[in-house]
Amino acid sequence: MNTSGSNAFFMMGLSDFPEHQTFLFVSFLVMYLLNILGNMTLILLVKLDPRLHTPMYFFLGNLSFVDVCYTSSIVPKMLINIVSKVKKITLVDCIFQLYFFLCFACTECFLLAVMAYDRFIAICHPLHYTTIINRKVCILLVIASWSASALHSLLHSLMVSRLQFCGSNKIHHFFCDMAPLLRLSCSDTSINKLLIYTEGGLPVLIPFIIVLTSYVRIISSIVNICSAEGRYKAFSTCSSHLIVVILFYGTIAFMYLRPSSSFSLNYDRIVSVVYTVVAPMLNPFIYSLRNKEVKGALKKIFIKRNINSIER
Repeated sequence: MNTSGSNAFFMMGLSDFPEHQTFLFVSFLVMYLLNILGNMTLILLVKLDPRLHTPMYFFLGNLSFVDVCYTSSIVPKMLINIVSKVKKITLVDCIFQLYFFLCFACTECFLLAVMAYDRFIAICHPLHYTTIINRKVCILLVIASWSASALHSLLHSLMVSRLQFCGSNKIHHFFCDMAPLLRLSCSDTSINKLLIYTEGGLPVLIPFIIVLTSYVRIISSIVNICSAEGRYKAFSTCSSHLIVVILFYGTIAFMYLRPSSSFSLNYDRIVSVVYTVVAPMLNPFIYSLRNKEVKGALKKIFIKRNINSIER
């Protein structure tokens, strides 16, 4: 297929067997709805409860918004393709999907780093926390995360849009990712690959270094706390974030840092499901189940709602 003659790809999805399609559709619809419900609930709690008007929850609300956008850039089109006989996506739509996927994924990386830095300041420099992490700094950090991600995604999307595609027009994936598109191109992709191996890794590597450095300092500070209660309290403030970081970076590392000889289409698609669908769905539940303040805010809203219902 050449871009001048045809401008569509056919998504092969997660399974080639028709008998699996109903199960896949129901499973991903349920996970997507749980994602929307969990993350939107967390956003509303942060917005409505004054006790959650702190930098940590400001970042958490932004992370929840990114998770909704992140999954929404992939799953709706995936669900349509599952129930469609012709699982087609135009080249333009594919490039747009690639752009938004990269943008939201990179923003998630940066926000996780910002949240790790926030916890580092809170635990290691508690007396200076309100001075260092003020509202202006919070807003600037979020704007910087979005801006860097948008520019990075724009660069790679434009580089893919200049390629020509010929031969097979089947994408052996459930969304338009960089690697499947480069494999289909009949153009010289050396510049694209050079960008991936140089600038392409920075939105993941830089946040990961920040996260790693922050947690090394956090753990060393927690170890030096004399009382067991103090150590537990300090660790509990960042345990949820640490679980989310391990889940997100663990699957990305498995996906992109393996030797090329170990690549497998089936395993790659399964791992992609984890960091594009499962992890964003689990994030709000990880934070709410392990966080007394979030559970308290949720309980407060339910009690207030029940009181209003009784009064009516």
